[in-house]
Amino acid sequence: MKKFLFVDLDDTLFQTPGKCADEKDLHPAAYLKDGSVCSFSTPRQRAFFALMNKEMTLIPATARNRDALSRVDLPFSSHAIIDYGGVVLTPDGAPDGEWLDLMRADMALALGGLKEAIDVIDRYSASVGLKGRARLIEDYATPFYIVVKDPDKQAERLESIEREALTDWIASPTGQDFYIHRNGNNLAVLPKALNKARAVHYLRQKLQTEHGDIMTLGMGDSKSDARFMAACDYAIVPSGTQLSSLTVGAL
Repeated sequence: MKKFLFVDLDDTLFQTPGKCADEKDLHPAAYLKDGSVCSFSTPRQRAFFALMNKEMTLIPATARNRDALSRVDLPFSSHAIIDYGGVVLTPDGAPDGEWLDLMRADMALALGGLKEAIDVIDRYSASVGLKGRARLIEDYATPFYIVVKDPDKQAERLESIEREALTDWIASPTGQDFYIHRNGNNLAVLPKALNKARAVHYLRQKLQTEHGDIMTLGMGDSKSDARFMAACDYAIVPSGTQLSSLTVGAL
């Protein structure tokens, strides 16, 4: 039986320097556009990757776009799910055309709401003197979601944006078709049609058609990863993460 691990990347297989400052023997794992290292893997993460890569096929399921995925230094060799599920890549690195056509249609319907959310966030930020501004994230000529980061990496400022600006908007007729993801210095507003679980379900069906009965595992660090992990046969949660604090850490 073929086995597949759908795995998140950032804060799951590697993380930024500040999140592994007490670790030794760190290896570069991801890079910025200028070539500088932005994320590292620990010995345990590398051992885990080697073990899983020996026993099964690893498929990234990440918010990263195609360019950011290309700057990850891990030997993936199969499909990939990127842009929070907006794009499915085939093993040769090309976008799955059927999935991309479907998502482009869904994202065209969501674009008006995304622009409205940008205006809501930016007006609030300007009114209280916050520096962070919302950015529309696109890939393959398709707008997918918006993201806000605080330039000073003060995550509590993103909490205030969510609480004071977005809570009422999400409850509005337009906003009810969207959801909020906040983890550390990252606040995203995404259409409900855009989620990793939907893409995992699509790709899992394709893999079953190709290979027959398969076994799947899902692994991620964030609350937003829980849905795609639940779409798999088994779930793996790294310790010390947002998701572990909400599940095993809450016991």
